[in-house]
Amino acid sequence: MAVDYDAPRVTPEDEPNVAIEELKAEKPGRREAAPDVDETDLADSFELPGADLSHEELQVQVVPVQADEFTCMSCFLVHHRSQLAREKDGKKYCRECES
Repeated sequence: MAVDYDAPRVTPEDEPNVAIEELKAEKPGRREAAPDVDETDLADSFELPGADLSHEELQVQVVPVQADEFTCMSCFLVHHRSQLAREKDGKKYCRECES
């Protein structure tokens, strides 16, 4: 919205005095109150596109840390030993965390 900064300012005393009843009678239904909707009802009805996977079970094979891998004590990710930047007090840190 453009504002004309050269226009004279209107003080509260200069503003026209209009009663609330006059404004309501002027344009009925102009402003309608928003219905009171509970957010939890909206969340229950919201569905993501695609198939319903609520009955599916995730199956992932967990592989333990290999002999040539280490866990970084800063980011807690498992890296190959070629990514080892330093080892201090038995704690190993990767190159990404050291840079």
